[in-house]
Amino acid sequence: MKERGIRKTLIGIVCSDKMDKTVVVRTERLVKHPRYKKYVKKGAKYKAHDEKNECHTGDTVSIIETRPLSREKRWRVKEIIKRAM
Repeated sequence: MKERGIRKTLIGIVCSDKMDKTVVVRTERLVKHPRYKKYVKKGAKYKAHDEKNECHTGDTVSIIETRPLSREKRWRVKEIIKRAM
C-alpha cells in the first residue's frame, strides 16, 4: 500500500469487536495537570477498520490515520502487536 505523507499512528487496546470489520480501540496518554503538576491518564476511543475481522477484545493493536471510511471511522488497524490471553 502506498503511503501518502506522514500519518498519525497510535497504540491501544481493543475494547469492542462486535461490529463487522470494525473495532473500537481505547488509547491512553499522560497529561500534566496545569495547577497541581500531577500526571493524569486521559483516554480516547477510536473506531478502526479491521478488514479481515482478525482483532478481538483485549488485543493490543497499532492503528493508523486514514481517509474517512464511514461517519465515525477514520483509522485503520495497522498491525496486531499482542494477542489477548
